[in-house]
Amino acid sequence: MNPSSFQSDAPSAGDVEQLLRVFHDQTRAPVPLGTAERPVELDGPVRRHYDLDPAGHFAMVESPDGLGEDPDGLIARVRDFFAGRGQRVEWKTYDYDEPADLGPRLEAAGFVREDDEALILGEAAPLAEQELHLREGVVVRAADCFEDFVRFRTMSETVWGEDHAYVTDSLYPDWLAKPESMHVVVVEESREGPVLCAARGEYDESSFTGLWGGSTLPEWRGRGLYRATLLHRARLGLDRGKEYVRVDASPDSEPILRRLGLHRVATTTPYVFDPRS
Repeated sequence: MNPSSFQSDAPSAGDVEQLLRVFHDQTRAPVPLGTAERPVELDGPVRRHYDLDPAGHFAMVESPDGLGEDPDGLIARVRDFFAGRGQRVEWKTYDYDEPADLGPRLEAAGFVREDDEALILGEAAPLAEQELHLREGVVVRAADCFEDFVRFRTMSETVWGEDHAYVTDSLYPDWLAKPESMHVVVVEESREGPVLCAARGEYDESSFTGLWGGSTLPEWRGRGLYRATLLHRARLGLDRGKEYVRVDASPDSEPILRRLGLHRVATTTPYVFDPRS
């Protein structure tokens, strides 16, 4: 699919192509603003967005405008740039990116393909209007203090079996410094007990709420907790004037999202180059 062929009118709930057009125009096409600690640099049509400290966790590359006449040269320059820094980088691709064989070219240059995810888009209002169905005594709310992030981290480490210090060491400071850019949503029985499920909503200059993450304690799965975070985050986004939602969905969460009326509009595939491995 080539987004330049799509119409630019506001999409209806069922118009997949126009949802993708709005997403591309508002989210992918604009060059994001960087910061002193996390600059955005252009190398022709390639965008490098990364932590200036090579030990940082974030380094991302995209090329929503294609790669021009020398795709392999540009790919090699990106690889060599991050190899020189000793920094892991992810090149995020979409199935409509050009050239059409971008993935194989990245692999030939030493990038490793990771699992596909579905780009899921939809209107926020129909999602927000749906009723929550949680067991009596279980509530969903926005996190509002450091202790919520501590409990979120504990749950996340239990689910994934690895250190998730970023929740308290990175996510919490970001939320504290820029509360307008993020909501973290927790599901719980009480503030003193464990977080049962958590996820976050992120906001930028677009009309989309980014619905990221979503982890649930194993014994609480299948009880509508993740669904509750989706509905609550859609409502919070609407309160901030965000008309649409977006999710990069795993195979586990895609069926839930589609049952809620959202649409798969593309496939996104990360390719990772790690000079340390």
